[in-house]
Amino acid sequence: MRQIVLASGSPRRQKLLEQMGLDVTVVPSDFAEYLDSSRSTEEIAMELGLGKAQAVAAQYPNAIVIGSDTIVTVGAEQLGKPADIEDARRMWRLITSAPNKVTSSLAVICKAEAYEYVTYDNAWVYFKPYNKAAVEAYLATGDYADKAGAYAIQNAANLIDRIEGNHDTVLGLPTDLLRQSLEHFQ
Repeated sequence: MRQIVLASGSPRRQKLLEQMGLDVTVVPSDFAEYLDSSRSTEEIAMELGLGKAQAVAAQYPNAIVIGSDTIVTVGAEQLGKPADIEDARRMWRLITSAPNKVTSSLAVICKAEAYEYVTYDNAWVYFKPYNKAAVEAYLATGDYADKAGAYAIQNAANLIDRIEGNHDTVLGLPTDLLRQSLEHFQ
């Protein structure tokens, strides 16, 4: 198989790829992230994942380049990464008030084969009722800083009631969809 490049600095995505048995080169993309409440979360996530993959694929035209983006939505509000701890606190009050839709996109590009695959998956996270002490303890770890919605499920498990959907989608990469895409290169 061709070289596989992850267009992300996310250690969670890298770990998921390694758990799939893939040898991955990590090249974080400098593609600018944004939110747009006038468009669907799925559309934005796919556009961002594709933009990240395209930015890195320009440097690695013979490789399989994987891009992804994750957006958390509560009601109509799209949540990216928190700007600071106060923003994280605001997000936690919101995410514990209603189910969270987690949208993770997947973009797979191989310029040498003129291959481009872009899709997404949704999962839902249900938190336990807001508990200020537990939330403050979580925020004190700093783990919220680079996470959509200000949380990482693997480190906030004690605050989560349940997850509906693919666990890997919530972690930031729909691995089932990636496996299907990589079959093209077998």
